[in-house]
Amino acid sequence: MGHPFPIREIARQAGLSEATVDRVLNGRGGVRESTAREVHRAIADLDRQRTQVRLVGRTFMADIVMQAPERFSSAVRAALEAELPSLQPAVLRSRFHFRETGPAAELVRVLDRIARRGSQGVILKAPDVPELTAAVGRLAAAGIPVVTLVTDLPASARVGRVGIDDRAAGATAAYLTQQWLGDRPGNVLTSLSSGFFRNEEEREMGFRGVMRARCPGRTLVEITEGQGLDATQYDLVRAALDRDPDIRAVYSIGGGNIATLRAFEDAGRECAVFVAHDLDQDNTRLLAEHRLSAVLHHDLRQDVREACRVLMRAHGALPPAGPTLPSPIQVVTPYNMPPDVPTAPLR
Repeated sequence: MGHPFPIREIARQAGLSEATVDRVLNGRGGVRESTAREVHRAIADLDRQRTQVRLVGRTFMADIVMQAPERFSSAVRAALEAELPSLQPAVLRSRFHFRETGPAAELVRVLDRIARRGSQGVILKAPDVPELTAAVGRLAAAGIPVVTLVTDLPASARVGRVGIDDRAAGATAAYLTQQWLGDRPGNVLTSLSSGFFRNEEEREMGFRGVMRARCPGRTLVEITEGQGLDATQYDLVRAALDRDPDIRAVYSIGGGNIATLRAFEDAGRECAVFVAHDLDQDNTRLLAEHRLSAVLHHDLRQDVREACRVLMRAHGALPPAGPTLPSPIQVVTPYNMPPDVPTAPLR
């Protein structure tokens, strides 16, 4: 295989037994293809992380569990790995458990597996549903602290939450939308990836409250359950446009913005104002092309750094600190884009 890692370290990274890893590395058979992929992915993760940290000091193993579109989970992975050198006095190793969609029971199984095999902490982005709240409780009972990232499970036993003030973000989006629409008529499409993510619910509430106060005559048309995926988002937007000929603005809470714009284009409709969240690769390119009006952005590197520090404080590796403050919200337009944000061709 040409790697320097002992079987024990690979097994720990992959969450598998040493015997299973040994069978994969030596081609002995009797192992599912998906298990072999987990072993090779663990080696790749170890190799990438080894180049970015000095293996000194106390070592933590953290599990990053997320339900999110691939474009966002990839951004979180890149942000975490970029921040590894800043996490002294501890060294952090990470295992990634990403999925784009699926039933809550699948995430519960992931969390329960982590509780059984052990971890120094979990960074979690998940829907706010009772079964996941219960799973976080089982992790806490096993001595594994959980930090929620971006969206929250406020009734759970998590030790902290890192992210923006979502209600303020929604209010900001409403202010911008109404400023740009002005006196022009038109309804506003609000798009959520799912009604079960607390952060999206809070953003929608903030948006709706300000729009009702500032322009009570505008109708807000909500679509949801697109999961932030272009494949499902297009049909939802196109159906909404067919039902309502007066939609001329979008507040995208949950993503899938390439598909949303394509639906407007295919329907021969103008999107006069489009406010979105997060400078992922898709939104960066759309903003640069002036196809988005503004993106509400927060620094993912700062967020994951703080999430890791909350876990370290839970283990006494860092001194106690006050409550974690919301991440600052940046209003990014085509004219003030950060110079170091990567772009990629639109899909």
